[in-house]
Amino acid sequence: MPSPASARLRGASVLIGLQLASRLIGFVANQLLLIRRVTAPQLGLAAKLDASAQTVLFFARGGLRVAVPRVAADESALSSQALVNLGYLAALVGAGFIFVLRLVFSFRDVRHGDDGALAVYAVAAVVELLAEPAFLLMQARLSFGPRAVAESVAGLMRVLVVFFTVGSSSEDVLPFALGQLAYASALLIVYAVAARRLALDFSLLPRRIVHDGPSSASFVAGYLYRPAVRLAGSVTAQGVVKHLLTQGDTLLVSILASSSVQGVYALANNYGGLLARLLFQPIEESCRGYFSLLLSPEQQVDADNKKKQTDPKIKQASALTEARGSLSTLTRLYLVLSAAVVALGPFAAPPLLTLVAGRRWSAAGAGSVLATYSLYVPFLAINGLVEAFVASVADERQLHRQSFAMAVFSLVFAAAAFVLMRVFGLGAHGLVIANMINLLCRICWCTVFIKAYFRTRRIDFSLTELLPRYTVGAALAVGTTLARMHVLDGAESEPIMTLAKIAACAVPFLALILFFERSLLLQCFNSLRGREAVKR
Repeated sequence: MPSPASARLRGASVLIGLQLASRLIGFVANQLLLIRRVTAPQLGLAAKLDASAQTVLFFARGGLRVAVPRVAADESALSSQALVNLGYLAALVGAGFIFVLRLVFSFRDVRHGDDGALAVYAVAAVVELLAEPAFLLMQARLSFGPRAVAESVAGLMRVLVVFFTVGSSSEDVLPFALGQLAYASALLIVYAVAARRLALDFSLLPRRIVHDGPSSASFVAGYLYRPAVRLAGSVTAQGVVKHLLTQGDTLLVSILASSSVQGVYALANNYGGLLARLLFQPIEESCRGYFSLLLSPEQQVDADNKKKQTDPKIKQASALTEARGSLSTLTRLYLVLSAAVVALGPFAAPPLLTLVAGRRWSAAGAGSVLATYSLYVPFLAINGLVEAFVASVADERQLHRQSFAMAVFSLVFAAAAFVLMRVFGLGAHGLVIANMINLLCRICWCTVFIKAYFRTRRIDFSLTELLPRYTVGAALAVGTTLARMHVLDGAESEPIMTLAKIAACAVPFLALILFFERSLLLQCFNSLRGREAVKR
């Protein structure tokens, strides 16, 4: 019978596929219905509102989503009710953090619909948090399908509402707020319907947990599972600096740039981060649950109690070896994808943007910013993966050390952004480069942690062996060739011809990648089909 970690790995494969499809549908709908109707100032102001809403959501639920997979739980009525209660804690905390909508970001340049948009975003945040009990329940039950359905429906609803409510004003952001409310409402409805089918012997409303025995003291006020609350608090405290760094680009661009520049950066971030949202983010979310379940001390102890004949040291070594193998495979896959993005992205971005967003956005400089952003994608990918592993295995003391390092990196990021944007006048380009510096610092810290983690457990983990040398060499050759061909000359006036020239180099390059990395790609394909999980 497959282990819980293997089951989660197979479920993660399903989730990745479903989320890839759902987010791609949302992107296509956004592109077809919306992007050509909004202006750069509108998009810039909406990005600030969305960043503040995401900050509230992170403070309220981010810690719980990491903590729940790391504590022992089963599918009993008591455990399920405990998860539901924890979900309502997120809604309660989120309501208390609503003031962040006005305090974290400056909205003084939002002249149209300021109060109304802020109020609607606040309501939308609370509505979305009310879906958290059902989300935690399905996360624990490994029910991945409803999540993909919910995100697909919610994303489409958001685009439709914005499309039908956007007006002629170039800076009216109320339609984006209404779209966010529609998104949150759709999430709540779909999650509630899915969770109702699971709630056979427990309630979807908060209930006091009556449990006799020594473990009764593990519940705060009889409602909240104490280990999960304690760990969630530590994770949230540790993640404050990390989240502010994540949203720091939006904060800095709002301070150092005009609304038009903010809109250009927001568009570049939207298109440039598409690969991260479609592929990398679902993988990272699944990795947190997978590594937490695989390497959690509670899970290992529980497994040992069930199988006394198995030596705990052997089980731990097996889990560590599996974790190292999975992390190595994903890291190498990310490096291969990154090589392709770096080689082709800076050249393909400007003509592609002209085709999909129109010449108005290209004239505003979004194409060149997107070209720079494509160099940032590898940093996003690797950082998300290594931080997911750290969040899964680090104890409270190590999380606090990471928080301190994050604080230092935040100062480096702010200083770099100021110098590049104000002193050198690079605008949105400077902000992207500052983000690269920030993520490079974070990647280095996590890499040192991961190597030390495996070394103390006498497991070899070498990063140099993961570098796809032949693929990197081919990427350098392709990038140099495209630069010497001056393919970007006339990219805005003749985007199709430019893309044809790039494709002439891209096709043999991708064929070489398939040849060089055939073993890796075959292994990943088998893992997605679940074969590797069953074998383990």
